[in-house]
Amino acid sequence: MKIAVVGTGYVGLVTGTCFAETGNTVTCVDIDERKVNSLKNGKITIYEPGLENLFERNLKQDRLHFTTNLKEGIEGAKIIFLALPTPPGEDGSADLKYILKVAEDLGPLLKDYAVIVDKSTVPVGTADKVKNRVAQNCNVEFDVVSNPEFLREGVAVEDFMKPDRVVIGTTSDKAKKLMDVLYAPLVRQGNPIIYMDEKSAELTKYAANSFLATKITFMNEIANMCELLGADVDAVRRGVGTDSRIGKRFLFAGIGYGGSCFPKDVQALAKSAQEVNYDFDILKSVMQVNEKQKTKLIPQIKKYFGGDLTGKTIALWGLAFKPYTDDIREAPALYNIDELLAAGATVRAYDPEAMDNVKELLGDRIEFCDSQYSALEGADALFIATEWPVFRTPDFDKVSELLTSRTIFDGRNLYTPEEMKDLGYTYFSIGRGTINE
Repeated sequence: MKIAVVGTGYVGLVTGTCFAETGNTVTCVDIDERKVNSLKNGKITIYEPGLENLFERNLKQDRLHFTTNLKEGIEGAKIIFLALPTPPGEDGSADLKYILKVAEDLGPLLKDYAVIVDKSTVPVGTADKVKNRVAQNCNVEFDVVSNPEFLREGVAVEDFMKPDRVVIGTTSDKAKKLMDVLYAPLVRQGNPIIYMDEKSAELTKYAANSFLATKITFMNEIANMCELLGADVDAVRRGVGTDSRIGKRFLFAGIGYGGSCFPKDVQALAKSAQEVNYDFDILKSVMQVNEKQKTKLIPQIKKYFGGDLTGKTIALWGLAFKPYTDDIREAPALYNIDELLAAGATVRAYDPEAMDNVKELLGDRIEFCDSQYSALEGADALFIATEWPVFRTPDFDKVSELLTSRTIFDGRNLYTPEEMKDLGYTYFSIGRGTINE
């Protein structure tokens, strides 16, 4: 099948590449000429484990193409995916200007029936808006379908190729048949395609992400209680997570969530509720708690150093909002860097993938190091902001030699308090008390 994907950001590139891998001919469209030229020349523009191999294979086998020309990109396409940015506006609502502009442009370009698919995360009612914009200057039949993505950065290829479920919002039998053919190779193991109306599909994505963000935030609140009560959040997590009604995932305490989805989607759902005069109190609390949680360790750092960080050097392990990605959007590390610099500290940072993105943002405000160990040289303490596997089992003898004092502020609870006590570290973590202070 011939498919077009408009937008070559994270969702668009994964979507286009993975559909090419299942035998479709895919053309990805983007207005960024530099990005398109890079992709045409075989240079992938995002970091996502497993994606590069699929990208190179399908480019070589002529199933994956890139263009800046929308007319050229959609020619002959039976299905056109819109994978465009929906950034939060000043009031927190999702900004639909990119999607609606492309919808408007598509109208006069359509020559035969096509299914236009909203792949971006969009507010309830967007499918209707897209349909109206396309219809303004369109002389052929078309359908607009909502097909939200549920990709986790770091395992997006696996999520796409082996989805838990595929959610499709449409009331058109004609569109349903095409979507069935498209997704058939991905659901052979029996994972469901769940059909519903367009508005329910749009709300499903926001509801899923907001629930997961709430789950994380609730556990961080429990962690804060543990510190006050002398309990251990890891023990509580294990006790709670083995309840089949709750589950083990998204229960790890830390310095809050970040990324491109949870912060934006929670905010957008809260705004949508406000627009229909519904007071979604739990989402307001989720946003407030997460904002405070990101810099939870800063007061402890200041207190440990006597209230003055002037002249102190903090080694920072981790810049991405989560491991296995170079995405730094809403990354807690960035909030902590701002706080540390404002307090007079020097920051020496290392991340396996995200340093180039942070360099573009911060320039020379912090020092970027070649390895996790070089970041420690002469540092007064180590701050862990991202749970990359390479940070989980470091050479603690080497860490001790390079730090001026054995002090770790662990925002991701990578180590056990017992281990840190035995090694003689002063160790701060989330929801587990302080060791050897």
